Amino acid sequence: MKKFLVTIAGVFVGLALFFIGVPVLVFAWAAAAARPAPVADHTVLVLDLRGGLADQPPQGPFAALSGRAASVLGIEETLRAAEHDSHIAGLMVRLPEGGLAPAAADELRLAFKSFRAAGKPILAHGQGLYADGTVMSTYALAAASGDVWLQPASSFQATGLAHDDMFFKNLFDRHGVKPDYQQRYEYKNAVNPFLYDDYTPAHREAELSWMGSVYAIALADVAADRGRPTDRIKTLVEAGPYSAETARALGLIDHVGEVKEAEKAILAKAGAGARLVDFDDYAAQTDRHDGEGDARSTIAVISVEGDIMTGKGGSAPGPFGGGANIRSDDVEKAFQSAIDDSDVRAIVFRISSPGGSDTASEQILSAVRAAKAAGKPVVVSMGEYAASGGYWIASQASDIVAEPTTLTGSIGVFGGKFALGEALGRFGVDMRGLKVGGDWADAFSSRAPMSATQRAAFSAWMDGIYEGFVGRVAQGRHLPPDRVREIAKGRVWTGEQAKGLGLVDQIGGFYDAVDVAKHLAGVNGAARLRAYEAYTSPIEALRRMFGASAGAARVLAAIGGLAGDPSARALTGQIEDAQLRAEGANVLAPRLVN
Repeated sequence: MKKFLVTIAGVFVGLALFFIGVPVLVFAWAAAAARPAPVADHTVLVLDLRGGLADQPPQGPFAALSGRAASVLGIEETLRAAEHDSHIAGLMVRLPEGGLAPAAADELRLAFKSFRAAGKPILAHGQGLYADGTVMSTYALAAASGDVWLQPASSFQATGLAHDDMFFKNLFDRHGVKPDYQQRYEYKNAVNPFLYDDYTPAHREAELSWMGSVYAIALADVAADRGRPTDRIKTLVEAGPYSAETARALGLIDHVGEVKEAEKAILAKAGAGARLVDFDDYAAQTDRHDGEGDARSTIAVISVEGDIMTGKGGSAPGPFGGGANIRSDDVEKAFQSAIDDSDVRAIVFRISSPGGSDTASEQILSAVRAAKAAGKPVVVSMGEYAASGGYWIASQASDIVAEPTTLTGSIGVFGGKFALGEALGRFGVDMRGLKVGGDWADAFSSRAPMSATQRAAFSAWMDGIYEGFVGRVAQGRHLPPDRVREIAKGRVWTGEQAKGLGLVDQIGGFYDAVDVAKHLAGVNGAARLRAYEAYTSPIEALRRMFGASAGAARVLAAIGGLAGDPSARALTGQIEDAQLRAEGANVLAPRLVN
């Protein structure tokens, strides 16, 4: 009977995979039919940044269907390939009208400067720069292109940074909602909107501090790239806003023109016969190499993005992953795979996370320590965030590299609940509660605030977490605990500020972290980069969902194998690789498809 049920479950999963897989394969074949011609000489890539960016590329077996240009690291990887591609003669960038994440702009700015250093021009065209949050970071990235264009009759409103917070205390008071939260300490302001109706002095100080740092960095970058004194740039931008034409007259941009005019200008720089090619199309047909060379030495890359949680089944950024999150079991497994691989000499741990569970963070930090104990240095590369739990998991790395505007630190903790009993009572809903056991049993009931004894116990628990966090940072950063307490208290710092405090070792991007990892591992010359995915693949998720045998998961691969189309076989190859990894095999490199 059991074997019969397993067989039925396997058939069910096979059918599910069939109905999922056939549309996917049809899509792949259609994409193959529309594949652009091989890259011609004098090609100019067109990179559109107006659709938003994740920090990291989509991962897993369906990543082949997602453009890698939707992520900061995907763009950087493709630009590095384009630098060395003799067919690529330039880059045209379509700028967003609002603010880019500051750390994303930092990373792409490094990539732009490297591309230009290879003798290849960049032109950045915007349909205006408008007062939207961190628009100064967008302008700083545009300035790194060396040739900034705005559309006629558009506006230049990059005049500073702005950030809004909503406070709910008066609303909660009006409706009887009781926020019952504790913080460690005054700068851990994530719950301040529930507790107050305005910024506390510490909250205001912390926000203005990181905003001022981000703004100063953007001004300095623009000044360096525009060849003007920082004070002069500051005076000009703060006197805005301007029309595009006035911004050009003041030297804040280079040209005013329509998109077609900008295209003609960059094509003229690229040479006779130049043509435009979509960046995503180039990325899709550019071979993804495991690394910088064919050397046996390997640098493992483990990338995580999103909130940190316990368990497994984390989702990567991308259309098939939804909102990204980090699951501690998945990350620990990725680290163990890198530890077990005898070719791996060091690990680059890319983090873009605002925090999450302390217990999940501790599990991941334990994996970092295990890698170091196995003789494999771990170098953290910080993306947009590596704060709170994101800093916890980084704190004991061999070396930490951050972007100047990465938001990091936030060494602190908060926790609590909402007491809703009174609020519901106003609508005729009566909450009652029962319990057996100790006083703590209903501490997190939403019926009423904690009792005095519960609050005291909760406070002691919070103190323990905070002191544990401080101790881990003190050990990992070789700082006295009292010094860590001074700079902790839940305060967020930019990467540049954190370096001065000893929380970060170096300022730089992902490939700077790779260089540090090679140095610590004693690797000279080329090294291969190999990704160890810290996310659960869709194949494994389906298997767990239905509890089916491994054989059923190969149905989709078998369907694709019957097809002779290279794109379909590449896609099913990725699925087979994911299946092998799910069964414990060590797939060393992506398969090649001719």
